[in-house]
Amino acid sequence: MNIASIEFETKSKKGRRKPHNIFFIMFCVRVLWHMVPMTVLVLLGSPHKNGYTAQLLEQCLSALPSSVHVDVINAFEAGIKPCTDCGYCKSKSGCKFNDFDEIDRLLRAADALIIASPIYNLSFPAPLKAVFDRTQQYYNARFSRGIKPVIQKPKKAAMLLTCGSNEEGEAELIRSQLKMMFTIMNTTLTAEAIWRGTDSDRERFKAQTFAQARMAAKLIM
Repeated sequence: MNIASIEFETKSKKGRRKPHNIFFIMFCVRVLWHMVPMTVLVLLGSPHKNGYTAQLLEQCLSALPSSVHVDVINAFEAGIKPCTDCGYCKSKSGCKFNDFDEIDRLLRAADALIIASPIYNLSFPAPLKAVFDRTQQYYNARFSRGIKPVIQKPKKAAMLLTCGSNEEGEAELIRSQLKMMFTIMNTTLTAEAIWRGTDSDRERFKAQTFAQARMAAKLIM
């Protein structure tokens, strides 16, 4: 039977129903799925538009397929309020502050996630940390209101970091923070690139880290 001859369920003149063809339905779903472009959400934690973090992110984005749609949230421009642990999300969806609503919408819709940030004092810059702290609403949705999964669409994530020193342990705390946050966001950290020595020895690690950033793009697709 060829595709042109397959019919969906309809009523015949005698009132009989012709059966669905599950293979045709699966074929149509697959075709429609590939017609919808993938979406990548970038959470950027650098105030410098042409700084080291921006350069590393550019390398990563350059390796994405041209059909991928990219949304970028710069934490320094978003001005997200810090979490106050007010308890609102323990009994209601969302947050009493609506400034996180757009990020929440993008997080839920994204197919993949990129975190791009410099390391400040072994952690994220304060504006980006505020964004992550507001994911407390997902923890309370899960553990106070019993919603599981809190975010329906599973996604892979890449971590892109820049660091002034050459110390290899600088990123460990950040990695731990992200992995803990991702457990409640249906997200898996699958790739990373860390550009060390940007204060004094940036050229030493540049080529290698840029290659890792491009590879990260492939690993989250």
